[in-house]
Amino acid sequence: MVKAKRRTRDNRKFYTTLAGIAIVGVAVIAYAATRPGASSVTTNPDIPPGSVEGYVMGSPDAPVEIVEYADFECPGCAQFAIVTEPQVRELLVATGKARFRFFDFPLNIHRNTRAAHLAAACANDQGKFWEMHDRIFQGQDSWRSERTRNPKRIFEGYARQIGIDTGTWESCYDDRRHEARIDASVADGIRRQIQSTPTFIVGNTRAVGAQGYDVLKALVDAASGPRRTITPDTGTAGR
Repeated sequence: MVKAKRRTRDNRKFYTTLAGIAIVGVAVIAYAATRPGASSVTTNPDIPPGSVEGYVMGSPDAPVEIVEYADFECPGCAQFAIVTEPQVRELLVATGKARFRFFDFPLNIHRNTRAAHLAAACANDQGKFWEMHDRIFQGQDSWRSERTRNPKRIFEGYARQIGIDTGTWESCYDDRRHEARIDASVADGIRRQIQSTPTFIVGNTRAVGAQGYDVLKALVDAASGPRRTITPDTGTAGR
């Protein structure tokens, strides 16, 4: 009898806790979906072409270009890079339907992000930008501002893992050799009124937030042919 009563109290406590967790989860999701910078897709016929090079993946003959303005320390950017970008590469870039261009857009609110952008730029000198890009995003939780004040040692480890000359990479990193390139990319983003990351531009359409594959595929299709209605995912900007 005593055991039965104790079991009843334990069950009641468990379900009360579970309900509380569910309520908090719903509140967080609702906040993410409605706060400024939440995922949206808008058409702007006046978006001018970029004036900086960025980093390009795919055929120069691809009929459509997917542009991303991203911050390496932005959680939404990491979500896109890890979850969605592999599909984009496989099904859109590798098939020649689109090429992908990454622009540096480090936000001042992230202390370690500029170091990450420098690390990737220096890896690019040895033809390894995308390998470093992937490794930086995969390891974001290890080097982000809340974790360390010395991200260089972590990025140097990534450089070693992807097989580049770490001495050459370190010299480039310490000299901040590509600072001007990053600054030019930021200036270009500001000129194009980029306000949060990730932000994507496909043709004349802008999508803000960590979009899913279906949204980007629809944007590519729309840029390749007759215009159609685009429904965004519920991903949120990682600003």
